[in-house]
Formats: sequence, C-alpha cells, structure tokens
Amino acid sequence: MFTSMRQGDEKPKVTRELLLRVLTYAKPYWWHIAGMLLTILASSALSVFTPLIFRQLIDTILPNKDVNKLVMFALALLLVPLLNGGISVIQRKLNVTVGEGVIYDLRVALFVRLQRMSLRFFTNTKVGELMSRLNNDVVGAQNAISNTIVGIATNLIEAAAILIVMLSLEWRLTLGSVLVLPLFILIARRLGERLRVIAREAMDLNAQMNAHMNETLNIGGALLVKLFGRSNDEGERFRQRAAGVRDMGIQRAVIGSSFFVMIGLVSTVGTALVYGYGGWLVIEDKFTIGTIVAFGSYLGTLYGALQGLAGAPVEFSTSMVSFERVFEIIDLPHDIEEKKDALILKDVKGELAFENISFKYSINENIMLSEVKRYGSMANVTAVMSGGKKTTDDGPQTMPKGKNGQSSMVNHQDERPASDSPEAAQTSQAREVALEGISFKAAPGQLIALVGPSGAGKTTLTYLIPRLYDPTSGIIRIDGHDLRDVTLDSLAASIGMVTQETHLFHDTIRTNLTYAKMDATQAEIESAARAANIHEFVMGLPDGYDTTVGERGYRLSGGEKQRVALARVILKNPRILVLDEATSSLDSESEALIQDALKRVMAGRTSIVIAHRLSTILAADLILVMDRGRIVEQGTHDELLATGGLYSQLYETQFRGEKV
Repeated sequence: MFTSMRQGDEKPKVTRELLLRVLTYAKPYWWHIAGMLLTILASSALSVFTPLIFRQLIDTILPNKDVNKLVMFALALLLVPLLNGGISVIQRKLNVTVGEGVIYDLRVALFVRLQRMSLRFFTNTKVGELMSRLNNDVVGAQNAISNTIVGIATNLIEAAAILIVMLSLEWRLTLGSVLVLPLFILIARRLGERLRVIAREAMDLNAQMNAHMNETLNIGGALLVKLFGRSNDEGERFRQRAAGVRDMGIQRAVIGSSFFVMIGLVSTVGTALVYGYGGWLVIEDKFTIGTIVAFGSYLGTLYGALQGLAGAPVEFSTSMVSFERVFEIIDLPHDIEEKKDALILKDVKGELAFENISFKYSINENIMLSEVKRYGSMANVTAVMSGGKKTTDDGPQTMPKGKNGQSSMVNHQDERPASDSPEAAQTSQAREVALEGISFKAAPGQLIALVGPSGAGKTTLTYLIPRLYDPTSGIIRIDGHDLRDVTLDSLAASIGMVTQETHLFHDTIRTNLTYAKMDATQAEIESAARAANIHEFVMGLPDGYDTTVGERGYRLSGGEKQRVALARVILKNPRILVLDEATSSLDSESEALIQDALKRVMAGRTSIVIAHRLSTILAADLILVMDRGRIVEQGTHDELLATGGLYSQLYETQFRGEKV
C-alpha cells in the first residue's frame, strides 16, 4: 500500500490505493455525506445573495429613496444569516455523525486486531504506543473524512459559485483577482511540506511521552520508581520528553500561523489590484459603486475559499500520516493464525502430546510495530527508558524482553538465569534456543510435574499449550488434533492457566472471578472461592465480593491474589489445567488447604504443574526434569531418585526436609 522510499525520507507518498482505502471508511456514511453536500450547496447559494443585496441597495434603492424595497431588502439581510445558521447546525450534526462514526469504526478495527495478536507482539510493543494509535491517530485519521474532505468540497463549490457570479459582473476584474492564485499554490506547497514533517514528528514524540507515562504511572512502575528513589530522575526524563512535545507544538503553531499570514498578504495584493482597477472603472463611469462593493465582498469570500483549498493538502497529508499509523496495525499479520476451516473442540478428554518440540524466542519484524519511522525498514523499535534504538544488522540490537527484562538468549518471562537462583544447576541456562526436542504424552486425568533449575524452560513449555506462542518445529496435539488445526476460542475454553505473576483487573472480586464464566451464579462463585480457600477472606471484607481489588490487584497480598486467580480458573472448569507456581506465595496453612482443594480440582483433568513443592511431585503420575530447554530425565519420584541425576540434586537442595 505504501510506496517504498529511502530510510531518511520524511515525505510519505499518498497513493491511489491509500486514498481508496481511506474512502472505504466513508462508505457506510454516504447518506450523511450526501446530506452534507446538499447543505453546502444551499449555504453557498445563500452566500451569493448578500453582496447582490448590498449592490442593489447602493445602486438602486438608496438613490431612488424606495422605502418599501429598503424594508424588504433589510429583512432579506436578516433572513439570509438565519437560514445559513440553521443550515450550519444541520451540516454540523451530519459532519459529527460521520466523524464520530469513523472514529468508532477505526478504534473497533484496531482493538479487535490487537486482541488477536500474539504474546510475542505485546512483549515487544509499548502500551503507550498502542494507546497513541487508538486515541491520537484515530482522531487524526477521521479528520481526513469528516473535516478535510468536507472542507475541500465546501471551498470548491463556494469558489466556483462566486467565480461564476463575478465573471457575470465584470470578467476583467475577475481575471485580475485570480492572478495571485499561483502564489497561493507556491506558499501552500513550501510550508505544507514542513508542516507535514512536523506533524509526523509531533505524533512520534507524543507516542514516546505516552509510553513513558504508561511505564512509570502503572502500579508496578510507580512502586519500582519509589523503591529505587528515582522520582527526580523520572521527572527529568519526562520533562525532556514533554519538552520535545512542547517545542514541536510551538513549531507547528508558528509555521501554521506564518502560513496563514503569508496567504493573507497574498490576498491583500489581489484585493488592492481589484479595488485599484475597479475604482478606475468607477471613475470612468464603467462600473457602479454598488458593483465594486459587491465585488469586494465576493473577493473576501473567494480568497477565504482559496485559502482553505491551499491549506487542504497540509491538513489532508497530516491526516494521511494518522491513517498510515492506523493501517500499520490493521495490516500486521497474525503471528498465531487460525485456519479458516479450524476445528471446534468439543467433549475434550484432555489428552496432551508434545512431539519433538523446539522453540526459539525470535522476532519476526513483519509482525512487529515500528515506533518512530512508519515506513521503509520496520526495524527501529525505540526503548522506553533509555531511548535506545534497535538498529540494522550492522549495529547493536535490543533483544526481545520478558517481564524481568530478560532477553531471548536466556529464556522468557519469570524464569531467571540459573546463576541467580540458589537451587540452580552449576551450568548456565543462557542459550539461544529456549526448548529443544521436547517429547512427552499426558493421558487424560494425569498429573505431569515440571521441575528443573530456573530458566530451564518450564514456563516456556506451558505457554505453548494454549498457543500463546507456536513452536518453531514439532507438533503439539490435544486429543489427537494439532493445536494449529483447532479454533483459538475452543482451545482457550479447554485450558485453564494460573501463571506465576497473577493479573487482576482494577475491578471487584466478583468481576475478576466471573471473567472465567460470565454467567456464573453466586453459588458457583462461592463454590469456586471455597475450593481455593478464599471465600472466608472475601466475606470478611466490607463489601464482600463487590470489593475493588485495586490496580492489578495490589490491594491484596500475593497469596490472596493467587487464591483469587485459582478460584477463577476453578470457575472456568477446564479439561486441562496449567499451574505455574500456583501456591508459591501461600503460607503453610493456606497451602495445605489449597493442596487439598487441588486434588479434587485436578481429579479427572489433565494437569501440567510447574512444581516446587514435594507434595505436588509425589502426587504426579510423571515428572519431567528440564535443563537448558531439554527434558533430561522423566519418571516417578522414586525412579528419578534412584538414577542419582539432576532430579536427585534438586531434591537434595529443594525438597528434602519438606513436610508432606
């Protein structure tokens, strides 16, 4: 859709394809647009009458002292603006309907698209950048349809109507008045290009500022800033970003003002020519005073229309920048694709099989969102805090990062490098391939325990089950079906997952629980909460299940959040359970109750548990011992202890001495 260009070229080329695509967003509102055109025609016709009324008053009515016509024409002067006012209200309503409709359509299209993007996309894209696309760019894009295109149509119709009337009055004066038109075009082109560049830079700076605010003003970021005493540093960093936005806004305002000042000066040249030549014609008795007054009035309106047309390319190209940014997201291919004829899973038994699975946290630039340059190379993602950029292959590159800022060379998310963990194996877990040659089978109802040093690939393995990522090679099957052959929604409905880092919405406990089952009854909610040992705690709160948990659930303790998350997955009632350290933050008493509840919940379900508790390991039908992305041992607790391998080492450092 976009024309290729050099990396440093700041001028996006507006192609026919882009224009046609923009106009498709106006298609659902063509009745409204047609109504606007009718109101424009009516308003333009009325604007022609007023100067003619003045001409008639000056040349005929006043010299002849015709009182009756004077009253009639005076009433006409009152009626014309009244009619124009009514028409403008109708036009405004139609215009706003189109504008807000386009904003709605673009926002929904963007949000729906983003909902289907993979986890890989979100771990490499700043939230502030997405917010900028959904807010600033969408509003800027609709301006092209609801304001710019309407403005062009209004000015064209108005200019054409006035030129016809002016030519009928005096063709020589009319030609003199349009002699300045080339100056309009020259100024609009020169300053318009500069305004286009400034508009793009202003959007980029706004996106960076929004991203910084999102990083530091969410509860996690705010807590980190306070703990490390970086309030002053973050204030200074924000001042720098805000200063960039401020300076760009000043540049935009000054150049825009200069543009209209210069256009105004050009208009005065035309006005001087017309009044000078027209005055000479009056002196020579070839022109009436009323005609030159009418001509002067038409001239102001004509130049206003020409000024609008001269500025239209600037406004339109600015809107095109916004459309480019919106379309960039809409056009991003899905990393996790759903086949058109995908199978809907029904009556899931819960059989799960990994067949020679390998996985690498690589970045596919085709599915990533570029930050600053919206064209050419898509490889320039700007870091939020450092401001560093990912460059071409010849320069340094920023690796994709997980929650702890860990690059793909190690592993992902909450699995730290082994050297940071007291129970780690002596060998480092840092590597390029996250998983390699993983094969195992979980029969329906079996409990599979994953153990191994931090960073060994346990969390990564669990992320492949609900297709948060697709394996680089190999096949994962559920009830014999390749995961890539089933619908994403039915797969999600079959799997319940409790991650190590629990996320709760800034809403009530009830809302967070029913996110798993929207139509859950109070009895079902309480039953799930009791199973997770959280019901009594909730009932002790002032508002019970209607208590707001705060941003990301920060009003609750770590154990309380995990129990709410466990209750949520219990309420979902999936056939496959994936538990990543689900009880790691609980005290001994709560954990004992949870373990008892988990036995009932996991009964008859396939369960994949990242186990750091001996009780879970002893209950497992199969233990998979992972190291450096591979399954190095598998078997039952007794079998693995007998081998004297890695599991035996882990048992000695982590599990020996635990009470079961």
